[in-house]
Amino acid sequence: MEQRPAGSLGPLSEETFVRLAEAGVRSPEFTALCAQLVAELRALCPLEEDLSPTSGPEDAETFQIELSGLLQELHCPYPALTTGDVTARLGSAHSCLQLLCFLSSELQAARLLSWKRPPSPQQGEGADAARRELRLISQALGRPEPAPTCPVPQLLEDIKSKEALEGIRRALCAEYECRKRMMITRFNVTLQSFHWSERAKARGAALLAALSPLRQAESVASGVTLARLLAAREDASRIVSASSGLCRHRTSCAINKVLMGGVPDRGGRPNEIEPPMPTWEKRREGGGGQPRWGRRSKKKK
Repeated sequence: MEQRPAGSLGPLSEETFVRLAEAGVRSPEFTALCAQLVAELRALCPLEEDLSPTSGPEDAETFQIELSGLLQELHCPYPALTTGDVTARLGSAHSCLQLLCFLSSELQAARLLSWKRPPSPQQGEGADAARRELRLISQALGRPEPAPTCPVPQLLEDIKSKEALEGIRRALCAEYECRKRMMITRFNVTLQSFHWSERAKARGAALLAALSPLRQAESVASGVTLARLLAAREDASRIVSASSGLCRHRTSCAINKVLMGGVPDRGGRPNEIEPPMPTWEKRREGGGGQPRWGRRSKKKK
């Protein structure tokens, strides 16, 4: 976690999150942390909803009503925080800890995405502020003090390499690339089978010319960044059937309505075919000689 400026809650850690979550929504310290995370998130994202800290337990209900609109705008994937009675959603330490983890992960993803945007001419004075923020993050991660001449992109890459999520991203990218290579291999094998037809041999050159630009534009490497991985939620891993309407409105085309004509029967049904009767052949004429088993060798006396 990032080290907070003076006058705030100080350095944040997992123990701090657990302690504040156990204090609950009636704790002004818990609501102050939530409001501070939202304030930093609003500085990076165009959010309409806002969150105000409380001054005592009597403001807990108002805080939860404001939080409900904010979570709806952020598309929070946790049903425990978005469904049921508004004033009872933060009734347990688990739900409070879930809220802190959600807001902090949203802030991390927003920061990484904002650092990847090219700076505008008006943001020249913001480079020093970004360097200061990166220096604070390096200190929180236990990294050595970066050199003053170290460029900002290099500082960001050093911080990203420290995070464990980078290893997860590499594993997911390797799995994605393996699956994509398998799909491309299957496509090439299917394409080769088309050339076996006599009609396709005459149009083989036209077929290769049509597919060549697609093959050149296709890339096996994954474009998923660490920021996108941080922003991913449970709804991004849903498996949708390929025949569902949600998918078919993008994959349907005119060729789906073309019906195949008559095809030759290739058999493959042994239960419908009777076994052939054995045929007997006459002994060949002129076959000669004594059978080998009837020959006896004479021993010399």
